[in-house]
Amino acid sequence: MSAREERRALPSRTTSLYDYALFRHGIEPDGRIPRRGYPLPDGPPEPSRRDLTWQQAQAEITDALSPLLADPDPVRAAEAVHRRAADLAMPHRTLRALTARLALTDEAAARLTARHLVRTGTDVAAVCVGMALMIRLGEAEDVPCLKTLGMLSGLADAASAALDPLDRQAAALLVIRHRDRSGKLTSLTDAIATGDMEAIRSALLSLPDEDRVLWLGRRIAEAADLHGLLLDRPQDADLLALTGRLLHRMAYQRDARADILDYLPARTVYEALVRQADRLPPTPDHLALLLSTALDLHSGPAVLLNWRPGRRRALLDALDRLLPAAAPEPVPGNRRADWFRRNRHLPFARADAGDPPRWELTVVHDPEESSAVETRILIDGVPLVPALFGKGRAHPPEDLLDSGRLRAAPEPREVQLCEAYCTEGCCGALYVTIRRDGDEVVWDGWRGTLGPTPPAYRFDAAAYDAELARAEQDHSWCWPARSTARLIAAGLRDRPDLASRWELSPSWVSTDWQDQDIAVVQFRYKPSAPPPGTGGSLYFTWRLPDDDGPPRDRAVAALQRLETEDPKAFAVFGGGDNELAVALGYREPPRTPQA
Repeated sequence: MSAREERRALPSRTTSLYDYALFRHGIEPDGRIPRRGYPLPDGPPEPSRRDLTWQQAQAEITDALSPLLADPDPVRAAEAVHRRAADLAMPHRTLRALTARLALTDEAAARLTARHLVRTGTDVAAVCVGMALMIRLGEAEDVPCLKTLGMLSGLADAASAALDPLDRQAAALLVIRHRDRSGKLTSLTDAIATGDMEAIRSALLSLPDEDRVLWLGRRIAEAADLHGLLLDRPQDADLLALTGRLLHRMAYQRDARADILDYLPARTVYEALVRQADRLPPTPDHLALLLSTALDLHSGPAVLLNWRPGRRRALLDALDRLLPAAAPEPVPGNRRADWFRRNRHLPFARADAGDPPRWELTVVHDPEESSAVETRILIDGVPLVPALFGKGRAHPPEDLLDSGRLRAAPEPREVQLCEAYCTEGCCGALYVTIRRDGDEVVWDGWRGTLGPTPPAYRFDAAAYDAELARAEQDHSWCWPARSTARLIAAGLRDRPDLASRWELSPSWVSTDWQDQDIAVVQFRYKPSAPPPGTGGSLYFTWRLPDDDGPPRDRAVAALQRLETEDPKAFAVFGGGDNELAVALGYREPPRTPQA
């Protein structure tokens, strides 16, 4: 019988998923686990319940499972849970997430039930319940079983979550295997399987410095035991450079909680990097990397690590001594060199002593890494948005500074500081109410914070206004196209008639995500007299490539053009209400095929 026939011959509904995973791995000719794991055996489709709120689903799971998990007989309890889990008919991810939150009256009994479920369960939902319980209740003896179930593609997320508190390396390998879309981490996982430290080092150093690879930076570091490699090779310059890149990726908060906060040896690895950083050749790339590391330690999520008193400041002082004191002159066309020159001082400046709490604003990011810009708000040196929200970056300075939203007036004003990457309607946003109270500025009325609501912050009004004025006037972080965009946005705010005369309103003004040298103005068109039977809005995008002229001249020319020309005639139609677009004769441009 062929291996393919054997796979079909193995019963899937009466064999436990654990035994099925062992079987699939056992017949693999080279013993190698497929990049995305083995498929689950055929069974009924995963249920989809869209009629329940999160609270209703939690109530159903609590009523159905909680009494069973206190049964001291694990076999009887597991059989009952097996039936109930299937009857709940919920998506497996929902079932797993809510089971992990169940209040348990007898953890010892629940642990035994969970073990029986993961070893004998034949239904995915029941095994998900057992693995969700293992997140809290698992012990070292459960690691082999969890690793085996993690070989199945539909259980990898649950297995890695249960393994995280028990065996970080095993959890990381599961995550990489199932989320490495590019396949470029296969050589690393193969090297890790050999246990050969030199092979692991070589595989690490051969990884391309690309987002689609290093977005799993924390898991790469955990799977390869980067901490152990550094201890074994403390003077390895290539390994140090890779360490810096991985730490910076972990500290880069794009759309969720920064990975650096979940990397257990983060502080030790930072110290190892800084201690040996003088071994890095002083190339522009290495200098930019060290400055980015300093910025992360000064105002990024890395500040929130549990540092011993004075240690983070000591690391910053060491980096300050290491980086060139005299910033190089700007290099035409070299954004990174210009960024380094303008930001060299930023993480090392010590604020004058003042009445606490102290606040400051910084705007940072290496332009070679991302065109995204965030406003980092520090209160007593702590970055506010990562500390209170953690589901995305703070809004850019155009939204918070240029708009004047952070200015304080006697009339309270609520300000959105950050929105979740998936939109506020999905995962929320962070709000604060700002008001002037005599000689103080007060931030309170918090909404959207994760965890306990923070206290009201009171700032000396004169110091607050001075810091805000400094930040509003500091455009040193801007590159030419971004400066052009900011000046155009300011002109449209000062003269709203430039857009309204064409029944337009500016909806977004910034630089192109893919090409930072192009300023982009997006207009929203809502006709005052739409064709009968239509409504809604249309969007038009005006792209202004950098022609090497001064940003102010380019912005003035753009605003002057709006005085006499309707942007709908020269900007690119970008979509909107389909019926309105058809009625007015607009068609979306063809999409560029993805490489």
